[in-house]
Amino acid sequence: MAKNTGNDYRKGAVKNRSQTQTGAGNWVKRDAETGRFMDVKSDKKPFKGVSKE
Repeated sequence: MAKNTGNDYRKGAVKNRSQTQTGAGNWVKRDAETGRFMDVKSDKKPFKGVSKE
């Protein structure tokens, strides 16, 4: 995982995660090892530091 610096940003990319956009426009975070969906954002902005599929 990326390291939190405590200054409102992360250092490095988030590992073993990817994200994709749903038909409604929300972003869904997925675990790369199991393929299970982990989290959905309520706004239309993508997750920070997570690679896109």
